[in-house]
Amino acid sequence: MMNENKTNPVRRVMRRLAGRLRRAGADAGMTTAEYAVGTVAAVAFAAVLYKVIRTPAVQSALSAIITSALHVSL
Repeated sequence: MMNENKTNPVRRVMRRLAGRLRRAGADAGMTTAEYAVGTVAAVAFAAVLYKVIRTPAVQSALSAIITSALHVSL
């Protein structure tokens, strides 16, 4: 029989794994403040991107790219 003072190796591994899972689950996800900061950053990035895309140089470049991509020679 196994000595009562020694821990079963399988049980020891399972306890370690359970402890890691508990620690990982404790800090998973974002809080409401983190969601708010992420949303503000995403909106700011979208506003900057919109301003850049609305410039005449970028619009003409995008138009040229789309036209050349859709151009089919028969």
